Amino acid sequence: MKAILSALAFLLAAPLDAAAGSFTPPAGCTGWLTVQARACRVSNYYKCTQDAPGDQWRADFDQEGLFFASRIDSEAQWVESIDMSPMIRQTLDPNPEDPASFSELLTGLDTFAFNLSRDNGEQSRVRGFDRLTGRSIMIDGMTLLETQFEYNETDASGTFLRRSRGNEYVHPDWRLFFAGPSEWDGGDGFVPLDGSPLQFIFPGEPGFFSTEPLYECDAVLSNYTPKVPYGH
Repeated sequence: MKAILSALAFLLAAPLDAAAGSFTPPAGCTGWLTVQARACRVSNYYKCTQDAPGDQWRADFDQEGLFFASRIDSEAQWVESIDMSPMIRQTLDPNPEDPASFSELLTGLDTFAFNLSRDNGEQSRVRGFDRLTGRSIMIDGMTLLETQFEYNETDASGTFLRRSRGNEYVHPDWRLFFAGPSEWDGGDGFVPLDGSPLQFIFPGEPGFFSTEPLYECDAVLSNYTPKVPYGH
């Protein structure tokens, strides 16, 4: 119930703030990070007292406004997500076969196998891995660890839905994934994507909780495709 209330509060609050060019999180929530990224995207991160300890939200905006939101737990599992067009809420099914684990990833390798349910009646199965490459990268003064990932998603009967592979970045203390250069296949072959972070903005700094993406907007249409649905 707490998750549903958080999601609804988020949806009710976001459109008014997005129109003003600055996002204000729902009541009981506190913003702590804004990330301006490649591919014309800005993400705002916040935490809510009504959620479980360690949970945090991410709200993604492109040139057209809010298009995606997600809540992860302390292990970076994608607990719930909301696509805005059309509006579909997705949740992690209970008792995953192999839960995604940020803690395991920090030891070198994490495999995962879990199921997802959407409020439109669709169900899917996700299988894959995240692995540290041993490389680190400095972006806007922040040291991030590079990962290699791969996943495959099928429907409940095993029919292929989508897959992706490539690299991402993690911040060990924040327990967050950030996009990197990757490839995504929805059935027509792999397409290159790169939503790497370019700027980290904190409370009190110019641009904090902005809803206006800054980078590569002239070259990118609003055609965002979410990556692995478990916290990336």
